[in-house]
Amino acid sequence: MRKWLARFFLPAPFFVAFFLAGPDSLTGVESKIMDEDARRADAQKVLKEKIGPFVKKYCVKCHGSRAKGGVNLQSALSNPNGESSTLHLQKAAANVKVHDMPPEDSSKKPSNEERLQFIEWIGKIKYLAPRDPGPFVLRRLSKTEYANTLADLFEVDSAIADALPDEVIGEGFLNSMSPLQSELFLDVANQVIEEIIAPEGHAPTVLQKRLFGTLPPKGANLLEEVRKVARSLTRDAYRRPASESELEVLIDVYNLGRKNDLDHTGSLSLMLKAVLVSPQFLFITPSDEAKPKEKIVLLDDHQLAARLSYLLWSAPPDAELSALADKGELHKKAVLKAQAERLLKDERSRALFDGFGAQWLRVNELDGQVFDPKTFPQMTPTLRTAMTEEARLFFQSIVQENQRVARFVDSDYTFLNEPLAKIYGINQTVRGSKMLRVKLENTNRGGILGMPATLAATSFPNRTSPVRRGVWVLEQVLGERVPDPPPDIPELEEQEHKEIEGLTLRQRTELHQSEATCRNCHKVLDPIGFGLENFDAIGRWREKNEEGLDIDSAGKLPNGRDFTSPAQLKKLLAQRERDLARNLTERLMAFALGRPLGGYDRVVIDRILENVAQEGYRARSIISEVITSYLFTYRRIEG
Repeated sequence: MRKWLARFFLPAPFFVAFFLAGPDSLTGVESKIMDEDARRADAQKVLKEKIGPFVKKYCVKCHGSRAKGGVNLQSALSNPNGESSTLHLQKAAANVKVHDMPPEDSSKKPSNEERLQFIEWIGKIKYLAPRDPGPFVLRRLSKTEYANTLADLFEVDSAIADALPDEVIGEGFLNSMSPLQSELFLDVANQVIEEIIAPEGHAPTVLQKRLFGTLPPKGANLLEEVRKVARSLTRDAYRRPASESELEVLIDVYNLGRKNDLDHTGSLSLMLKAVLVSPQFLFITPSDEAKPKEKIVLLDDHQLAARLSYLLWSAPPDAELSALADKGELHKKAVLKAQAERLLKDERSRALFDGFGAQWLRVNELDGQVFDPKTFPQMTPTLRTAMTEEARLFFQSIVQENQRVARFVDSDYTFLNEPLAKIYGINQTVRGSKMLRVKLENTNRGGILGMPATLAATSFPNRTSPVRRGVWVLEQVLGERVPDPPPDIPELEEQEHKEIEGLTLRQRTELHQSEATCRNCHKVLDPIGFGLENFDAIGRWREKNEEGLDIDSAGKLPNGRDFTSPAQLKKLLAQRERDLARNLTERLMAFALGRPLGGYDRVVIDRILENVAQEGYRARSIISEVITSYLFTYRRIEG
């Protein structure tokens, strides 16, 4: 009741901060508001007095009205919170950081101190963004979610959706539908009807009775009975109560069936088919209409239940979650947090890896990756499956045991079966096809850096790729932004033969550093990639390369810290726990929201990191904070 009253009597900024602050006193809320206001004032000053002059001095000649490479920093400074502006400023910071910009032939170049200051200044721009949870993305169910939903609601095999095309998703999910997909969804709906509804003249199936009830008795109000069936069907299929107008549409469909000589059951089947191809079923949509003049509102409980269950289970809300939504209890922070914990403890939470984890680690395309069968005959479908399963089980163990995020990078255990154990060189203790938790003695192993799935996913068909591995560590693990490579730079295989004759892979890769346009990025990327060179393209340990020469895995991180082995590299990266936690939080938040993160999103991320730091940067703490966050539980009203 107190929060409900606060919504009407506190100014909007106070209400927003109240939710962010949780049970803090009003004094604490006011403190957070004042803190944000002070940061915003500081950011405005930095933009005017620091960033503007820096861009004018070093950048605007090439990135002004004539935007080289499509990057217009002059425009970005006039609207620093625009989506394209944010992207351009992030690109600028990334290029300045690695000394790619300004180019080496520029007459004006900033000092190292100026570069570091510019990166710090750009990081303050987020405070210029207004308090805003961002738009709610009306997104379509993914292929997996669609299959799981049909299986849950109608007890059909999830393979019924196999004919749908596989999808490539970005931050989270797709929100479009092609004519071909519409036809395929209709085909699947027809298959569902054929499986669960008995043919005319046959006794109804048990599921049919549950969905349609019994035939209405003579004298009953037929359309009222049909309305009851429609209301029951849509409550589960739409994941919320249907509106009266939505029910009227379905009754019209039923009447259409009767006009076309379908019997009662046939007309109900046609109505169910309409439900299965409706946007309300195929998309996650809101139920409550916003009140006039409201610009930011809480998600309604049914929408919140769907957002939560599809994030953690890739499936619709179960009975308990739906009941809480019906009661209007789910938006309470303690209730929502408890439900997130319950869902995570269920075996269906493996879907969090299948949807998010595999995409984050980039092992989701391993099944389709090509390897030279002569060089790597071991890469059978069985081994590929074991590699992905190892990553899944490891990810799940970190989450289920609420371990620190640093354990993703540096751990002393993994999950193996006999085929995968051979890749690890463990031939005595693991037998059979079952995946077992195994203690690792080799400190170079353990964690995602020494995992065959990630090592193979970042390799070429016939060899390793230090560059790919370096980019993967910086972007996927640490959350750094790596500038795009310049055009027309040849791959190693395309280099002049005389130029590379007799050179090792490391020496050939280092040739890129002789190019002025490549040097600065490769100085950052290559040492990390070389640090993993003891692992071949499918993750086996080796001391010598293909030419029989000793592998040199020594390198230096951008901060000057040296390492001579994968074990030392892991230790150094694990020390950057806040960076690891921020990267995981940002990626999970973007996935959960189904959109890239913008200005105020990163202010909320900062708040989350403050909370998870107090709990030791633990994985489940991050998930819980994301789910109970302002961004996850509120939406902006468009228009």
